[in-house]
Amino acid sequence: MELDTAKGTRDIFPEDKIVRDKVVAILKEIFELYGFNPLETPALENYETLSSKYAGGSEIMKEVYTLEDNASRKLGLRYDLTVPFARVIAMNPSMKKPFKRYQIDKVWRDGPIKLGRYREFWQCDVDVVGIKSVAADAEFLALASAFFKKLELDVTIYVNNRKLLNSLLEFSGVPSEKQEEAILSLDKLKKIGIDGVRKELEEKEVPDESIAKIISLFDYNSSSNNETLERVGSFLENKEGLNEMKELLERAEEFGVKNVKLDISLARGLAYYTGTVLEVFLNDNSIASALGAGGRYDKMIGNFVGSSEDIPAVGMSFGLDVISDVIKLKSKGAQKNSVVEVYIIPLGTLPDCIKIASELRSKGINTDLDYSGRSITKNLNYCNGLNIPYVLIIGEDELKKGQSKLKNMITGEEKFINVEKIIDEVRK
Repeated sequence: MELDTAKGTRDIFPEDKIVRDKVVAILKEIFELYGFNPLETPALENYETLSSKYAGGSEIMKEVYTLEDNASRKLGLRYDLTVPFARVIAMNPSMKKPFKRYQIDKVWRDGPIKLGRYREFWQCDVDVVGIKSVAADAEFLALASAFFKKLELDVTIYVNNRKLLNSLLEFSGVPSEKQEEAILSLDKLKKIGIDGVRKELEEKEVPDESIAKIISLFDYNSSSNNETLERVGSFLENKEGLNEMKELLERAEEFGVKNVKLDISLARGLAYYTGTVLEVFLNDNSIASALGAGGRYDKMIGNFVGSSEDIPAVGMSFGLDVISDVIKLKSKGAQKNSVVEVYIIPLGTLPDCIKIASELRSKGINTDLDYSGRSITKNLNYCNGLNIPYVLIIGEDELKKGQSKLKNMITGEEKFINVEKIIDEVRK
């Protein structure tokens, strides 16, 4: 049997897992800083839930992994965390609102594979239900900005409004039955260019006059958000989406968010968005995939419960895999390969070293030690290969003196030090 992972999946080794865990820890810190609480949902959902016309739309269903249980019930692996969250809210109508939650979990999509994109991947979602105000949308821009600033990643948060986009298509004369298809093409503008959009619209049999108007509207680069707002506002009759976008940018400014850019072609592919949509991209374009994305979806939850009333909801998702890939690329191989902070090399002193290791561990220092009796050289090579920062060499002479040789593997500095002071040195 030839062993291999399933296509689009991968094993995560320590040097990658350590980075991912760091990202998750920072995400949890930021999520909770903004008042969001943890939630967990099953990986398996009823296929009927995932395929509901009120969920992700027909395009995403092409990528759903399906299966049946022993009772022939059709099931599917979740393709995102938003639909299960909507189901939770729909099944628990007495839940106090606003309800703010985050979830960090695996999802599956049988889609194309490229750098930063896999078929099994993690999403890190944060959502709030029960707030109509665009101020809630702006808080997500602030949250995202704070997170990427903490990771020291230079990003731009691109925003749009589905109501605004629909108004632009109405102005262009796109028939209502063609608007969703036109939106999917416009959402690819950055990837395929304006000529690619034109070609797709022609293939989808959008009227030529409408295509001409769309090209004139979207083949345009403005220098500022205000310039774009003034331009589209000069000819739109339905200004609901435009006014929401103005308010979003005003609230973002009040939150102190500076890296927001209005992109009137941005749609997000999923059909459930009803207002604000957003995507986060690296400014250096080293990875083409979005690092985070989301938006407002006021109708999904109400539709799940069979209510004609909107249940306001807004959220976003951070791509753990792609963010980890970015950090790994930028570290240029300098990332940690081990969580160990101190590695002890016993020189015929294993019983005493076990006691010292236990003492260091009791003080919260990640400690490992050599049980095999290898030479100092082999142990140092081992620690170098794993980027372990400190080595503690303990022989009989060191024990008699009550000191051990502490070697800083980064600087090469060596010093004799009391065990009690090792903790301060490592933490420093």
